[in-house]
Amino acid sequence: MAKITFMGAGSTVFARNVIGDCMCREALKDSEIALYDIDAERLKQSEKILGTLNASINDSRAKIKTYHGVANRKKALKGADFVINCIQIGGYEPSTVIDFEIPKKYGLRQTIADTLGIGGIFRALRTIPVMLDFAKDMEEVCPNAWFLNYTNPMCMLTGAMLKGTNIKTVGLCHSVQVCMESLLHAFGMYDYDEQYYKGIYARDLGYRYKIAGINHMAWLLNVTKDGKDVYPMLRKKALALVKKQRGHLEHPEKCGANLVRLEIMNKFGYYVTESSEHNAEYMPYWIKSQYPELITEFGIPLDEYPRRCVNQINGWKKEYEKILKEPKMTHKLSCEYGSQIINSIVTGIPTEINGNIMNNGFIENLPSDCVVEVPCLVDSNGIQGTYVGRIPSQCAALNMTNINVQLLTIEAALTLKRDAIYHAALLDPHTSAELPMDKIIAMCDELIEAHGDYLPKYH
Repeated sequence: MAKITFMGAGSTVFARNVIGDCMCREALKDSEIALYDIDAERLKQSEKILGTLNASINDSRAKIKTYHGVANRKKALKGADFVINCIQIGGYEPSTVIDFEIPKKYGLRQTIADTLGIGGIFRALRTIPVMLDFAKDMEEVCPNAWFLNYTNPMCMLTGAMLKGTNIKTVGLCHSVQVCMESLLHAFGMYDYDEQYYKGIYARDLGYRYKIAGINHMAWLLNVTKDGKDVYPMLRKKALALVKKQRGHLEHPEKCGANLVRLEIMNKFGYYVTESSEHNAEYMPYWIKSQYPELITEFGIPLDEYPRRCVNQINGWKKEYEKILKEPKMTHKLSCEYGSQIINSIVTGIPTEINGNIMNNGFIENLPSDCVVEVPCLVDSNGIQGTYVGRIPSQCAALNMTNINVQLLTIEAALTLKRDAIYHAALLDPHTSAELPMDKIIAMCDELIEAHGDYLPKYH
């Protein structure tokens, strides 16, 4: 029987997906589930929902216990085989609001701010110390557990764990699982309602492909359908669609046309895994004060993440009330890798995922000490990355502009050197394209002060 500890269990929807997936797998149905959070109310809600799910689909076979607050953290972790991390330090308020509003004062606009950019840097700086505390506890009470990190910024947090601790860590995202489907959907060749939500994926339609790079900027390296290379056809469709829709979007603020990713594909030759609203702030080409027309031409949703947070908070209240009134719940396997990994390690039945791990030569033209997202094999031996070789030079170069920021942010978090924060921000592609050096440093200082006790003291 496996023990699975969920850190940040107040992320109720995510906990339901990942733990619900575990309840759908025979080898994991009798697992001990430890739910940990510092928010007592959200923890109570998760306990209620997962208990209902356990009764509805699992004959109450899983043993679910909750642990509230830092004083009970070691108890939650003790004896764990797997630790799932889904924390958000500082929450929407005050921290996410700070990450958006202070840069906006300096003229720096963002869309999501959870992976790169000034928002990604400071989200990492307030999250890494907490994760290092988790690791210290794990080294004492569950040193052999696998740490499955779902929290962003993925490469920075996973890299800090791999560099700063002895805990076996992998970073997990779902952008790879829906990458091919999103590309086909843009061309009307795939329908989410009729296919994705019914469990029909691109591979079921004869497509085969390979993806590698870094999280949120991994590359669709090749694509075949029934053995035939279809990338040339997809590139032609991308050129035509961007030409047709650029500047003519019905709802330019919603980013629904996916034009940023398609234009990246047009200019650099390869489709990128994460959404257009994300990638718009990973590069210096899109959100530019000198060219404000790009925002509407490509449908870039500025301040998207704060709006999303507000909608999710309001939506969750309604969903929870509905669940309380109709306590019978159903669940089907999601696309998340978590239960797939746990099942393979527990049973020894091999599977393949795309995981975020230390490079160690898997991608030859990226640094060996950065975190890459590559195909991995999973079995009773754990998670093993597979060799990719060299990726296209232009793709590696774009990755490096992000890796520079990631490595320096990790250095800042592990050494507490204030200069490393400055260096990370000064090298961020979007930030450095918009602001002069003095403004960037002043903005960092203001953010450090505003986040207060959520950050350690830097020297």
